[in-house]
Formats: sequence, structure tokens, C-alpha cells
Amino acid sequence: MALAAILLIGEIFTTGFFLLWFSIGAASAGILALLGVGRPAQIIVFVLVSGILFVFGRRFAERVTEKQPPGIGADRFIGIEGTVLEKIDNAANSGKVRLGQDVWRASSVNGELIEPDSRIRVVRVDGTRAVVEPIKEEV
Repeated sequence: MALAAILLIGEIFTTGFFLLWFSIGAASAGILALLGVGRPAQIIVFVLVSGILFVFGRRFAERVTEKQPPGIGADRFIGIEGTVLEKIDNAANSGKVRLGQDVWRASSVNGELIEPDSRIRVVRVDGTRAVVEPIKEEV
């Protein structure tokens, strides 16, 4: 029963409905212990109840848990094209790009120099810096 309480408290402080199922399994085993059922049966009930609830509970949790839409926060800039305002030079820790109405500090994804007025695409965002790659002009 103590294990069930510890797991339930752990579930309160975590996300994702992971420990809840094991807490219920431990409570089931604890009830059997109070009824005087032997330890092997308690372990079997803990494993079965936890396993069954884990499998079916994950499906339930996935349906009721709201998924974050793509493009939340700085991640919304990934894949966006922009223009280099200040030469991007990773060695000198310099570079700025315009992404829509926003100006970001930038670095090159592969370390190459990117000249002002070049077109770029954001590959990822590291903190407050956009990591970009040049867009190759098609002829």
C-alpha cells in the first residue's frame, strides 16, 4: 500500500499518466495482502493489473491529452525563409537575419560564411539564435 501511495504521489508530480497504472496495480496487490493472500499471487496481480491498465490507459491518455499544435514558440520559425542582414560568420559569432518582421541573431548550420542579402532557411532554433542554411538559387 505504501508503494501505491508513493507511485500516486509521483504521478501527481509528473506528466503523461505513467505511474498511475503502477499505483493501481500496487494498490490491488496491497488489498490482496490485507486479505491474507500469498506473496506470489500479489506479484502476479500487480504485474497483470499494471500491464493491462498501462496498455489500455496509454490509449485513453493519448486521446484525452491535448497535443501541442506545430509551430509553438520559437519552433514556428523552423522552415521559414528569410534574408541575411549582417554577414553570418560562426567563427566571429556574428550574423543577423530577418524572418518576416523579426530580426534574429543567426549562425550557419555547417559553418560556412553567408553574405548579406542572401536568402536563407531556418533549420532549427538554439535559444535566441536561428541556425540557418543558404537557399541555393536554381538556374
